[in-house]
Amino acid sequence: MLNSITSPADIKQLDIVQLQSLAEEVRTFLIENIQKTGGHLAPNLGIIETTIAMHYVFDTPYDSFVFDVGHQAYTHKILTGRLNKMHTLRQKGGLSGFTKRSESEHDSFGAGHSSTSISAALGIAIGNSINNINGKSIAVIGDGALTGGMSFEALNHAGDSDADLLIILNDNDMSISKNVGAMNTYLTKLISSKVYSTMKSKSLGFLEKIPKIHEFAKRSEEHLKGMVLPSTLFEELGLDYFGPIDGRDLPTLIQTLQNLKQQTKPRLLHIITKKGYGLEAAENDPCKFHGVAPASLNASNLPSYSAVFGTWLNNTALHHRNLIAITPAMCTGSGMSEFEQNYPKQYFDVGIAEQHAITFAGGLATQGLKPIVAIYSTFLQRGYDQLIHDIALQNLGVIFAIDRAGLVGSDGATHAGSFDLSFLRCIPNLTIMTPSNAMQMYQMFNTAFETNSTICIRYPRGTSDIQNYITDEKISLGKAKVILKGSSVAIFAFGIMVKSALVAGKKLGATVVDMRFVKPLDEALIIKLASSHAKLISIEDNAITGGAGSAISELLHQKKINTPLNILGLPDKFSEQGQQQELYDLYGLNETGIINAARS
Repeated sequence: MLNSITSPADIKQLDIVQLQSLAEEVRTFLIENIQKTGGHLAPNLGIIETTIAMHYVFDTPYDSFVFDVGHQAYTHKILTGRLNKMHTLRQKGGLSGFTKRSESEHDSFGAGHSSTSISAALGIAIGNSINNINGKSIAVIGDGALTGGMSFEALNHAGDSDADLLIILNDNDMSISKNVGAMNTYLTKLISSKVYSTMKSKSLGFLEKIPKIHEFAKRSEEHLKGMVLPSTLFEELGLDYFGPIDGRDLPTLIQTLQNLKQQTKPRLLHIITKKGYGLEAAENDPCKFHGVAPASLNASNLPSYSAVFGTWLNNTALHHRNLIAITPAMCTGSGMSEFEQNYPKQYFDVGIAEQHAITFAGGLATQGLKPIVAIYSTFLQRGYDQLIHDIALQNLGVIFAIDRAGLVGSDGATHAGSFDLSFLRCIPNLTIMTPSNAMQMYQMFNTAFETNSTICIRYPRGTSDIQNYITDEKISLGKAKVILKGSSVAIFAFGIMVKSALVAGKKLGATVVDMRFVKPLDEALIIKLASSHAKLISIEDNAITGGAGSAISELLHQKKINTPLNILGLPDKFSEQGQQQELYDLYGLNETGIINAARS
């Protein structure tokens, strides 16, 4: 049956039994395919039936689906004609792991970051109204994404509008699964029906003529629903609330969506799903199976940079109770799981709330504590104002552990840490460190912890070649290190680019410098080498514009030094997806790229 689905129109010809069979075929396909390609497994397994019901009731692209984050849209991709390309998922030149407007007309809005769907869907809904288009706008958002402040800003706006917006809240928190049952299903069917909506609006319209009675009736309705349904919050924000219903119950989903399709006011449907449903291992450990690597990739015994950070946290907290670790919902990804268990009073997961995480850290710093904010480079972008205004401007002693800096691989442009050096370097009162291996990273965190200023340590996704990295050593602030002495060409390498620079430097007979710091630069060493070498090369896994190489160029210009400088980095475009090494090779951030730059 799955092979016969080439567009959403095909599933509208199926009966309910066939739709349920289709859901199982999709589930089996995803389990088999994602283990080969890698990708987000558990989130997609839980929302298969909901996605089928959405496409059965609505008509994309005339109706718009906006998936929050987009990592749960694999079933949507399959049903919209991309089944035969799913084997290319997250690979170079293949399908994106998220929704992407350039990939399909059925992807109405691109995604990758959290908490954006309601804002985008509201914009589409109001745009439809302005353009006199009757298409429906549907946002699909997970319960976790509601911890992001942007989603509440959008809810606040939506409730104050008359936009034809449907929000589907995908709730996979099993602690509230007890709310799913026959009574709730019956109530939802009743209150989502046209009869109920008409009766409610006409009754309230009549009661408006008697103010006191009207207010009493309205409050009584809200309180009655609040006793049996978690609706009060959304109703108070101005949205009509329906649910919760079982997100795997196709007949109820279809009937409820058909009822809600007839309405035109902002409304929210609350569904209960199970993350990883249909794969026992994923159901038991949905966090582990949230994202899986391709089966073709062998597990490495080398420590990941995230694990190195986690080890440093644990070892340092053993002797320093003033250490406070903060994460915006990325505990496991940032290597903090063990720290959370060992030091629960020193650990804070603030949810998907990067802005709050940063200013919260600033408040802690004013009380003599030492906060460390563990955050992915791509998500630090969301807290840029807070970093400037609440931390750097006040010169507070906060450490930023910036994970996934540079090219991250198959997650593509939405998750690449391509810009952090550029947007951090221009901020006063900031120190920026770029470790080239695990031991140096450990030393940098030791140094940062003893320094009472704002420090950013940015490190990549992946592993370090050094296994024994635990040390009490520190490094000198702002000092680079010559790791290979040569002549004619000097290579200034930042972070993990040092490895390729060293290989190329040996072939070229060049001087190679592990820069270690982007800010402050080791100006004395740069000036010395610029005076004794005929050509300079800088290399970084960051955008060339405004990055570390630009800092060197600015220094040379200021000192009126005319030694030619070739800056290697990411070009002025959003990165592609693919394996990390594929992308380094694509952009010339490798041994060959350095040698070509030296000989050009």
